[in-house]
Amino acid sequence: QVKLVESGGGLVQPGGSLRLSCAASGFTFSRYSMRWYRQAPGKERELVAGITSANSGSSTNYAGSVKGRFTISRDNAKTTVYLQMNSLKPEDTAVYYCYAPLLNSWGQGTQVTVSS
Repeated sequence: QVKLVESGGGLVQPGGSLRLSCAASGFTFSRYSMRWYRQAPGKERELVAGITSANSGSSTNYAGSVKGRFTISRDNAKTTVYLQMNSLKPEDTAVYYCYAPLLNSWGQGTQVTVSS
C-alpha cells in the first residue's frame, strides 16, 4: 500500500527556514518522480517543486515564486523526499503536500505558517 507521510511544518517568522520531509513506503521509491504542492486558504493547490526518479538523474524544477529559495531533494536509501525552504515569506503560508504523480498518491499535508 502506497503511503506518503509529511512532517516538518510549523510556525516560522518571515525570513526563516523550515525543512519538510515526506517519508514514502509501499513502492520502489527510487523509480518514481516526486512533487511538493501547496494550498493556501481560498486558493487552488499549486505545484511548488518536483524531482525526477533516480534513473532520470533526479532533475529538479521549481515554481517561479520559490526558485532560489526552496530546494527539493531526495534520499533514496531513506525513501524520503525533502523540501528545504529558506527566506520564507508570509505568502508561503499554506498546507504543503507530497505527491507521487505516477501513482496518483497524496500525503495528508503539513501546515506551514509564516508570520511575525
